[in-house]
Amino acid sequence: MALLTEIINKLYLKKIPDIQPGDTVRVHQKIKEGDKERIQVFEGVVLGRKHGKGVNATITVRRISQNVAVERIFPIHASFIEKFEVVKKAKVRRAKLYYLRDAKGRKARLKAKAMGVAVEQEQPTVQQTETEEQTGESDSLQTTQDAQQESGEQPQEETDKKEQA
Repeated sequence: MALLTEIINKLYLKKIPDIQPGDTVRVHQKIKEGDKERIQVFEGVVLGRKHGKGVNATITVRRISQNVAVERIFPIHASFIEKFEVVKKAKVRRAKLYYLRDAKGRKARLKAKAMGVAVEQEQPTVQQTETEEQTGESDSLQTTQDAQQESGEQPQEETDKKEQA
């Protein structure tokens, strides 16, 4: 039993993204031609996933090439698979998207889903906030005042004082 688990662990690819039905993926596959080896890319929509997440797990990828539909079944943990790239994610409500085989045009579209994590806004560093509190003005205000002095204009504060008088 230990020998079997050791062999199975060797078969697992280490970095596989979470691939779900509806995702548009690029599959980089190694192809041997004679003594040369190259990588061929197949890009399409994932119709379904079978056999769970085990060693024999597969995905079905469909693409339209020169108005002819081409479906390929890729074993996820095969040694000839270089890598998977998830290009787009789509919001789907089924586990198998076989209805896309008959759908044409607008009915074959899938609704896009937001990919990735929302980018957080940068927080100012502690040194920047301390210097702004000490001087009482921000760097952007200081740079605008410097630009006005170079152009010969009076700073905003001085013009406000003259208007009040």
